Amino acid sequence: MPTLENLLVVSLEQAVAAPLCSSRLADAGARVIKIEREEGDFARNYDSVVEGESAYFVWLNRGKESLVLNIKDPGDAGLLNKLLAKADIFIQNLLPGAAARAGFDSSSLREKYSRLITCDISGYGDTGSYADMKAYDLLVQAETGLCSITGTEEAPGRVGVSVCDIAAGLNAYSGILEALYSREKTGRGVGVKVSLFAGMADWMNVPYLYQTYTGSPLGRHGLHHPSIAPYGAYPAADGKLVLLSIQNEREWNRLCREVFERPDLEKDSRFDSPFKRGLNRADLDEVVKDSFARWPRAELMEQLRKAGIACGALNETEDLVQHPQLRTIKYGTSAGEVSLIAPPVEFSDGERHYRSVPGIGQHNSAIRAELEEELINE
Repeated sequence: MPTLENLLVVSLEQAVAAPLCSSRLADAGARVIKIEREEGDFARNYDSVVEGESAYFVWLNRGKESLVLNIKDPGDAGLLNKLLAKADIFIQNLLPGAAARAGFDSSSLREKYSRLITCDISGYGDTGSYADMKAYDLLVQAETGLCSITGTEEAPGRVGVSVCDIAAGLNAYSGILEALYSREKTGRGVGVKVSLFAGMADWMNVPYLYQTYTGSPLGRHGLHHPSIAPYGAYPAADGKLVLLSIQNEREWNRLCREVFERPDLEKDSRFDSPFKRGLNRADLDEVVKDSFARWPRAELMEQLRKAGIACGALNETEDLVQHPQLRTIKYGTSAGEVSLIAPPVEFSDGERHYRSVPGIGQHNSAIRAELEEELINE
């Protein structure tokens, strides 16, 4: 039986962070009612690459029911309150203060519905001078310093997926699971708050510690490492790039003997310690390039793996599509069945079943009828 079956989640959500959190709850068996405005979650219109559907929306909204409400309308607000009265979890990631202004302040809701777990997802938290700032993923990547360590020496860069949103969504999910466990012991719901900024700031702890305790920034190094060498991407004979990462002296010695076929380099005074290899990175990179130029990538990877050397291919997305380790799942959308990358957690009790992505307001009539019937039976 799915772990969270019989739990009701009401999510006043849009974009990425909250939908990611609620999709994980839906995957675990919870009933998730997604509250959308009349025009729908704006992530529905990010693109139309999946048979006319948005890639982000298809990824993040499987297994949910869509209910269109205008929470500023008294009738619709009343309907939302009826849902919350029987809900286990309420999630919202509207603009700062919007849910509270509409009468859905989380602390007030928990006073009214004692077993309700609330989760507020914001850009920068609800206190401090940034509390009212809009926070899109790129902006938070920049504000947390992530862009300053991403890219090359010449220019900062953006991580190519929405890492701040994704981190916040997963933090919200883990916080809600902890709150559910707490409720089992106390009988009362608690509030969970996460922000995009706090989630990414946590991931930035190593650069933070480097800056705090050395007084210097970690800097940008592209695919290289600030202190470890050889470490980075090197071309094989066919021009395809191979990632190499030497972490200890055993690996270095095997690389010299079994791949370079240059045992003399083990004791070369330029390279006979990790520190020296870092200092003489330019000379070492030339050695690596000369050696790697002897094989096309597939053969080079085979040589490295045979020698027990940590390596990887610098793949394009098209390579990921064909990757032998990739697991995929299928489920329905209004455009038909789609194939996506599977969630990362595997369970010993069998494969999970994934439900369809809803159309805008697809469940309006059914949910309203359900609530009216409950009122009649009370």
